[in-house]
Amino acid sequence: MENSSQPLTLRALLGDYPNTLALKKGEVGSPELAFDFADVKVPNTAFKDVVRHLKYDVAELAIVTYLQAKAHGKPLTLLPAVIVGALPHPFLVYNADRGPIAPADLPGRRVGIRAYSVTTAAWIRGILQNDHGVDLDAVRWVTFEDSHVAEYRDPPTAERALADKSVVKMLLEGEIDAGVVGGADLKNSRLRPVIADPDRAAQAWYAKHGALPINHMLVVKSSLRQSNPAAVKEIFRLFRAAKKASPAMALDPLQFGVKNIRRSLELVIEYSAQQKLIPRPFAVDELFDELTRELV
Repeated sequence: MENSSQPLTLRALLGDYPNTLALKKGEVGSPELAFDFADVKVPNTAFKDVVRHLKYDVAELAIVTYLQAKAHGKPLTLLPAVIVGALPHPFLVYNADRGPIAPADLPGRRVGIRAYSVTTAAWIRGILQNDHGVDLDAVRWVTFEDSHVAEYRDPPTAERALADKSVVKMLLEGEIDAGVVGGADLKNSRLRPVIADPDRAAQAWYAKHGALPINHMLVVKSSLRQSNPAAVKEIFRLFRAAKKASPAMALDPLQFGVKNIRRSLELVIEYSAQQKLIPRPFAVDELFDELTRELV
């Protein structure tokens, strides 16, 4: 990186997570780089700005959104750094007041998801199809938002909910049969997991597939990658250092380096292609170049 009396300031989109707080609080830093963090409490609300308007020099971005962005030629460069990840089995729920629902019951039912291309929904559909034998085309998917990537169109099996609706509201009112929810909504006593004993099912899924689902990864503008590769290396180093300052996890999806995330990427690419979220499957090495492939 070129020597300068002032650090290079980069516009950044990043949530407040245990693995990013050291960076956002300035406990991990660099004399070469500074970040101007956007005041966005829920980063996924700004993903359209990342892919449609290239508003940020560096950003967390959902992996399915990135795959769609790459398929449509958006000038973004993926770094092998996972920012958010979780086994998704607990997030698909039903309203217990209306009786139990198992994966085999979903064909012919209405299932609410924030958007068809949401990464968590893609992982859940992949699990339903490949591990539970669910015909995804026989499910009626109820969506609330469009894709972050403007060129993508939902499949005919998806329908849009009314503007004043939400997944939880429709679940509790009996307008949909199941839905993908997260955060505080999972604590609602009326909502139960469609996949029975989801934590144990998630452990078994991990043992079977050897993958930990990736949600958000790190991207930079391709123009920054071209003009200042040393800055890209420094960004990666800083995020890795911030992760090391966070609490350890038993099953840790927040991995760095292509080797450590290859299997997870292979699987999300396979699911995305199966679900026609992307026009063709990518090889993992297509997602990286000679610089980013060597970041470890």
